[in-house]
Amino acid sequence: MAEHNDLGKLGEEAAVAYLRKHGYDILQTNYVFQKAEIDIIAQKGDVLAIVEVKTRSSLDFGLPQEFVKPKKIQLLVKAVNEYVQQNDLDAEVRFDIISVYNNNGNFEIEHLEDAFFHF
Repeated sequence: MAEHNDLGKLGEEAAVAYLRKHGYDILQTNYVFQKAEIDIIAQKGDVLAIVEVKTRSSLDFGLPQEFVKPKKIQLLVKAVNEYVQQNDLDAEVRFDIISVYNNNGNFEIEHLEDAFFHF
């Protein structure tokens, strides 16, 4: 597996641990619908959090969350609509980004709730 894939997997594992620590139930990871993949589907109370994880080895080229582009957002919306219908869910849906980056050997995690409204 390529080094960037390993880093991405580590970032997703760190994000799952972070969410669990903060009271979220992890419903699914790596949910795929057509061309879209949702990294993490989590729930806390009556909120369904659709989480895009962005992991970077450094911040030299910008913050990880800056790499979520409009096309990705469109795909995520399509995928979550399918997931909600498949599972007959009645929950408030929120789109979050968890950015993970390497800071001198330690993962730094930032959780941006309602992240798509920040762009």
